[in-house]
Amino acid sequence: MGSADHPARRLERRWAPRYSFRADLEIEWGSAVLRASTRDISANGMFIEAMDPLWIGAGFTARLNLERPVKLDCFVKRIEPGHGMGVAVAVAESDSQRLFQDLLSTLSGS
Repeated sequence: MGSADHPARRLERRWAPRYSFRADLEIEWGSAVLRASTRDISANGMFIEAMDPLWIGAGFTARLNLERPVKLDCFVKRIEPGHGMGVAVAVAESDSQRLFQDLLSTLSGS
């Protein structure tokens, strides 16, 4: 019986609540800029829907295309073939830190 049979097992490892959240984003990976979108987000991670996800361990910068863009440093933690990738996130800049916290506060209140 694998963890795919029991999705709740995966949730048990999370310490931050996830919120359903849809937004376009740009992945800055080396000199390439890839387009994708979010499915959900939390204080320490998000799921990115992408046709061609990067590999586990890949690091990149993501720019959430919001009214005021939020820049996040990301690290791929898991892949869902055909769907996208789960990433750990850290806020890249101090201005983005406040915007990111405001976003999470708004999502938690809805």
